[in-house]
Amino acid sequence: MKLLDGKVALITGATRGIGKGIAESFAAQGATVAFTYASSAKKAEELEKELADKYGVKVKGYQSNAADFDAAQDLVAEVVKEFGTVDVLVNNAGITRDTLMMRMSEEQWDEVIQTNLKSVFNMTKAVMRTMLKARSGSIINMSSVVGVKGNAGQANYSASKAGILGFTKSIALELGSRNIRCNAIAPGFIETEMTDALDADTVQGWRESIPLKRGGTPEDVAQACLFLASDMSAYITGQTLNVDGGMLT
Repeated sequence: MKLLDGKVALITGATRGIGKGIAESFAAQGATVAFTYASSAKKAEELEKELADKYGVKVKGYQSNAADFDAAQDLVAEVVKEFGTVDVLVNNAGITRDTLMMRMSEEQWDEVIQTNLKSVFNMTKAVMRTMLKARSGSIINMSSVVGVKGNAGQANYSASKAGILGFTKSIALELGSRNIRCNAIAPGFIETEMTDALDADTVQGWRESIPLKRGGTPEDVAQACLFLASDMSAYITGQTLNVDGGMLT
């Protein structure tokens, strides 16, 4: 039996990078996968076909903006109508608008907080009724090591990711009695399409500063996510799992 057989998972922002890695990991372990995307319908269709063909599971993409409260409500209603429930929610959608605080505009602050933090509230609020009715569920929120330690030039991003940690602990306390778990993952330097555009020497310098001497992969984060989604972590809630190669050690 696979780890997520019979489970319905909803993942926000899953057409690339970490989100895509999570979708693939979940599908490989038997989950029905619903995922969101912002704009690229072509990438969403390719992911649907790839995972369905490779793993023989149901996969469906939804164009939706998790930062919009009503859109989040409508999305979950559609997923429940299609698949019957939501057993696992992965709040993965996120953006960066990096710049020093003295240059940061109000728009850059608001956009990151809305997309990275308010979306977590919106989506969690939207799945609560379904999970409460089932008296079961796992909510996984994607934070970051910079939410734990901060980072110059990322005051908006760091604040959004730190906010997720407090939110995660609060939801774990509120919903634990109903067997609904809520945990966070704090990835470190993960090498994705976004980091491919960076200067090679800079990237190598980051790798050398990490105890494991390499950047992480989307699969590294996905495997941690799989653990928290599955019954292997049935007695774990309110925690932050750093997936950072020892960066914060």
